[in-house]
Amino acid sequence: MTGDTLNPEKHSEAQASKGKEADIIRPTSHSAVDVMVANIRGVISERGLKVGDSLPTERELCELFQSSRNTVREAMRILKAYGIVTVRPKVGAIIVDDRMERALDLFSFNTLEVSRSTFMDIQGFRGFLEVASVDLLLEKLTADDLAELHRANDELRDAGSMVDASEADFSFHTRLMQVMGNKAILDVYKIMKPVILKIMIRGKTRRTFSTTTYCEHADIIAALEARDRVAYQYKMKTHLEAGFRHFDD
Repeated sequence: MTGDTLNPEKHSEAQASKGKEADIIRPTSHSAVDVMVANIRGVISERGLKVGDSLPTERELCELFQSSRNTVREAMRILKAYGIVTVRPKVGAIIVDDRMERALDLFSFNTLEVSRSTFMDIQGFRGFLEVASVDLLLEKLTADDLAELHRANDELRDAGSMVDASEADFSFHTRLMQVMGNKAILDVYKIMKPVILKIMIRGKTRRTFSTTTYCEHADIIAALEARDRVAYQYKMKTHLEAGFRHFDD
């Protein structure tokens, strides 16, 4: 054995160093940047940092995790893309919560084309939210909700362009989601907005929105006003499936 191995003081220092490094995630199959992202998220969790709180400075993170500035900067860029942090001049990195906005951006980027299969998937999912939820809708629906649905449908009828008409169409359906009072459901619905708008526009004209779509919405509102569960489900299901023929395989 060497003298260093028998030296209790050096052995103790080695053990202390080992213990200190145990809290730092070391690269294995992941890149140094991936590891740094995980380390920074760990700091946020362990310190109980909230939206508006500051993260440690770039230098502090370099020292804390024994990493280069380039690695820390790239990790910050990724966290910013996730909508978790923002970097402000003379202030540094601040925790934010823009994750939903980032998700909307990513969903929009990945829905450049809509196939028949995509149409069926999206409209089927919307069916779970808008058709199968009839009992919850009727339970929570108020006179104010009905008035807002009428207003949204009137905006659809009076829209001056295809873009305005599709936005009004989406607002009508979003208003139904709001009736449920579930923020998670509403957020998921909004994430799908880019592809839903593509579905709404396909095969339609501005006149189609102001006549056919407007009348279909009016029938849906009438069923809700009458508290007619069966009529509502039939009208909504028919409405959601109406555009199927406009999508290719």
